[in-house]
Amino acid sequence: MAFKAKETAVVMIEFQNDFCKPGFPLYPGVEQILKEYKVIENAVELAKGAREKGALVIGCPITFEPDYKDLGQEFGIKANVKKGGTFRKGTKGAEFIDELKPYVDIYVEGKRGLDGFHGTNLDAILRYNGIKNVAICGFLTNVCVESTARTAYDLNYHVIIIKNCTAALSWEEQRYAETKLFPLIAEVMTHKEFLEKIV
Repeated sequence: MAFKAKETAVVMIEFQNDFCKPGFPLYPGVEQILKEYKVIENAVELAKGAREKGALVIGCPITFEPDYKDLGQEFGIKANVKKGGTFRKGTKGAEFIDELKPYVDIYVEGKRGLDGFHGTNLDAILRYNGIKNVAICGFLTNVCVESTARTAYDLNYHVIIIKNCTAALSWEEQRYAETKLFPLIAEVMTHKEFLEKIV
């Protein structure tokens, strides 16, 4: 199946320094998959290639107030966000990585949870731009990427997961998501396979 460029968007979830760069708190957890999959390099090729073909590239960061008054809850994965001091507005860690900034057309506002749609303007961005095909990548594969993909599917978008532009905390989690979870709600492919399908 080919994807019309003007009906296609790439949603890049949490490509922020806190996840992507050595020396930042969350990097050690995803380092192995980042390196073995070459996630950052692939993501740059994905964003650049998609934009050159006329698709929309959307950055989807998660950010919180410096004192975390908008955290929502302090258990589960969000407890680790606060404990690590990550994703605080105005910090270097919360910024999108420099490599992707030239290719992002628009940033989602308001993401404070796992789902890129909940409490944000993502659906409005997609609908305003006539998007039907939504390619999703980023962090963590089996958390925010999966949550966003499920909602996109329920909203009747055609969902694509760019597997080699995602990372989980372990290969076990990564492979399970790729082979068992995502095929129920999405097409799963590499960034090169996806770019070849944009017309």
